[in-house]
Amino acid sequence: MEPSQIKVAAGTIQVWSDLLCPFAQVAIHRLRAARETLGADVRLDHRTFALELFNGPHSRPGTDSEAVGLGQLAPEVGFRLWTQPDWTYPSTVLLAAEAVHAAKEQSLQASEELDAGLRRAFWLENRSIGHRQVILDVAAETKAVDEAALAATLDDGRARATMMADHAIAVTDAVQGSPHLFLPDGTDAHNPGISVHWEGPWASGYPIAEGNDPGWAERLLQRAAPSSATGGGTR
Repeated sequence: MEPSQIKVAAGTIQVWSDLLCPFAQVAIHRLRAARETLGADVRLDHRTFALELFNGPHSRPGTDSEAVGLGQLAPEVGFRLWTQPDWTYPSTVLLAAEAVHAAKEQSLQASEELDAGLRRAFWLENRSIGHRQVILDVAAETKAVDEAALAATLDDGRARATMMADHAIAVTDAVQGSPHLFLPDGTDAHNPGISVHWEGPWASGYPIAEGNDPGWAERLLQRAAPSSATGGGTR
């Protein structure tokens, strides 16, 4: 499958990411902040690029080292290192990712709010978002998510197939990693605005920034806004 085969609804940006990916946290934070500044009528359609389905349980050392490096590039994101007991660290967030899909049954806004709430809960509040009750607690803190309806959808498992359908696409050449953004006009951007290289081995070394361009978010939002849709744009 090629990137051009991914279809994106008008007025949306499709965001492929993992909830525990620091690069995705920066990208989504910048998208949401730029959208508020511009007042752009663009929704985020969250799709799952489940790193743990490629690499096994999430590696805390790798996540921590990336967050420290990116925290220096984007302090406005508010990264906080994990300070709770080690046994509460979420080695899996598949249920949380499934919940983001489940919330789409209610609305795209509900799904987006739940995704943002889960990221805030992990990155800023040290909450174990792999746990069902924590997921439902976060849902209750949003405005758009019906917590009881979300619980029912999670408990009958019907959103799991949707999440795994994302993984079937993620393993192709269409999606390069977390985060990868796709626009209705065919534009796509993998890890936009940030380039780094690793000093030492991954998870025991640290990332060094080579480029940081926060202006990409406004440019993509302007392209994705319905009034700017021209169809057939280039990547």
